[in-house]
Amino acid sequence: MAEVRSEAVAVRPHVIRFPLYARIAVAVAGGVLLGMFFGKAPYWPGGGFGNVELGRLTLLVVTLLKALASPLIFFAVLDAFLRTEITFERGGKLILFSLVNVVAAMTIGLAVMNLWRPGESWQGKFEEYAQIASSEGGAKLKEAAPLTVVESLRQAIPENLFQPFINGNLLGVILLAVLSGAALRVVRGAQQRHGQVAYLAVEQAVETLYQVFVKMLEWVVLLVPLAVLGGVAQSVAETGSKTFPLVGIFLLAMLTGLAIHAFGYYVLAAWLYGGKSPPAFLRAGFEPFLTGLSTNSSLVTIPVTLRALTERLGVSEQSARLSTCVGTNFNNDGITLYEAMAAIFVAQAVGLNQSLGVQINAVVVCVLASLGSAGIPQAGLVILPLVLAATGLSDETINIAWPLIMAVDWIIARVRSGVNVLGDMTVAVQLDRSRHEGGG
Repeated sequence: MAEVRSEAVAVRPHVIRFPLYARIAVAVAGGVLLGMFFGKAPYWPGGGFGNVELGRLTLLVVTLLKALASPLIFFAVLDAFLRTEITFERGGKLILFSLVNVVAAMTIGLAVMNLWRPGESWQGKFEEYAQIASSEGGAKLKEAAPLTVVESLRQAIPENLFQPFINGNLLGVILLAVLSGAALRVVRGAQQRHGQVAYLAVEQAVETLYQVFVKMLEWVVLLVPLAVLGGVAQSVAETGSKTFPLVGIFLLAMLTGLAIHAFGYYVLAAWLYGGKSPPAFLRAGFEPFLTGLSTNSSLVTIPVTLRALTERLGVSEQSARLSTCVGTNFNNDGITLYEAMAAIFVAQAVGLNQSLGVQINAVVVCVLASLGSAGIPQAGLVILPLVLAATGLSDETINIAWPLIMAVDWIIARVRSGVNVLGDMTVAVQLDRSRHEGGG
């Protein structure tokens, strides 16, 4: 995104003074006003267009983001394979750092939910909320089977080369990209030994296509404030002001866990192992975090994250690209932390006494479910039913909890994306420190 901003300075410098997160804030305020003032009524007498229609229309922006996600990730991973020497040691360290970080996230989430037990404040209120959700047209949830390890692996293996791109199965896309990248590197080595240069055309094509998809994504991001405006207007129009006091404690609990992990654990991990001081890390992460917060996608934020790592923190391009492009499907601490906390919250609300083993099982489901959904707006909301079912909650309970969570998920989703971005940055500085210490 650095090129886009430099051009904007030369042609239209006033655009820079109104950054994306500011436009998003204005869109949120405008959406709340539209939702409260018009409700479900049309904007003009006799018209058929209102907040609900606006929300459905602006969801096309999210649809377009999802359409670009799979090919962008594919070419990003391919490009990283061709431009970066990913040794077995570095790949192992990437997985190790990501695993340690997600274990820390789960520990924080379990501690917050079991020590605070905020869900108990909801006991006895589910029937009351169910009546409100019914009067406001609350959504029903489809049946969902618990996600097992075997099922997760089965879904990751595509039946054909195009299926992952059509279905948006990013785990399958990553698998194809890794296989393709590894094969291309083997072919490149063989050609180099024989003095052949045909591989250069493939490398140039991959690099060009990656840049093309990044540029397309940057254009779509310009429409994000409109999507936020419509989404907020529709949410407020359909749920009204009754929902927000009911879910305030839920929102506070989720944000508390995410904040502790993002601004507590990540900062300490980047300092103690990554060698980056807390002020330096927070200054560098400010713009990527706000961009993830604004766009609701760690995928969209990749160019901003790369620039912050390489230009502001002095991280090598190899470590930065390995973490943000290849490792982004493992660095989903924001999603996994939120999903597990939400499941435990609902269980506490209905008085379900869960053992630590059941809670850990929900954590494992969160990790597996989030692997194929990195960087996509509303990904956490899509996999949430599987996590709720894995904790032993009945379908009736899930049906009541669904609109409850949906009312404020648009807020939490943006925080999740920001947390995931800081997670990518933390892994990058950890990889870079280990690279210098180990010489690999």
